[in-house]
Amino acid sequence: MSKKHYKNRNTIGDYLIMFLMIILILLCILPIMNVVSSSLSDTNALMRGDVSFWPVGLHFDAYTQLFNDGRFMRSMVWTAILTVIVVAINLFMTTITAYPLTYDSLKGRKIITFLIIFTMLFGAGLIPTFRLFRQLNLLQNPLVLIIPGSLSVFNVILMRNFFMGIPDSLKESAEIDGASPMVILWRIFIPLSLPSFATIGLFVAVGRWNGFMDAMFFLNQAPQWHPTQMILFNILQGAVNIDPLDPGASTPPGWGPVIRSAAVVIAMVPILCVYPFIQKYFVKGATLGAVKG
Repeated sequence: MSKKHYKNRNTIGDYLIMFLMIILILLCILPIMNVVSSSLSDTNALMRGDVSFWPVGLHFDAYTQLFNDGRFMRSMVWTAILTVIVVAINLFMTTITAYPLTYDSLKGRKIITFLIIFTMLFGAGLIPTFRLFRQLNLLQNPLVLIIPGSLSVFNVILMRNFFMGIPDSLKESAEIDGASPMVILWRIFIPLSLPSFATIGLFVAVGRWNGFMDAMFFLNQAPQWHPTQMILFNILQGAVNIDPLDPGASTPPGWGPVIRSAAVVIAMVPILCVYPFIQKYFVKGATLGAVKG
């Protein structure tokens, strides 16, 4: 095969990949553009179906009403605080669980690993979980949004595999110098594992920010602890009021779709702002943690 033919074949393949990537990018961007345009458009134009990917009758009234709604903004602050707490606890619990599993001298390491993986494959279900939370007095308690998400088996396996990818020579040299396992973890493993921490932190943050099922099932009588996604879920279910916690507070006629679109945009902005700063670690952390079993 000539070099010229080989070069042309690569060029055609590159163009094909570029075409597919453009299609995927459009599939991701166009729905977001439609929601943003709907939140900025005139109500009548939106009701007529004139809005596609560009605003019609530009205005910011929907955002003004949402920002002036105290409960919606409090839910945003509460969700941000909740996400930070859950990410911090999850990273801590994941680290202290995965690190001992890297030692061959740990007695029963294979059994412990099997039991951890077993919990990932088989779950008790919603009803046993509800009864357990009731016995632990977690129902209608904000801790129900924190404690169950403190540890993820998938994250433990990912972190363990990443730790096992660190050369043993670094750990052995530290042990020769008299370093304890905790010193090795703090001085060697954690600084070298920043990509893995960023990856797991992003997984947990997105999951917690987008989570609402736990609030729906376990905080149905404590609306003051509802995260933003729970309030957004209530709005998208067809409520015409800005404040889904107060059924008596209604918006002007026809404002439902505009309010819903604006609420969706506000809810997705924080994650969109955080992701670009973590993206450079994301692929590296996910692939390095998936190579070694």
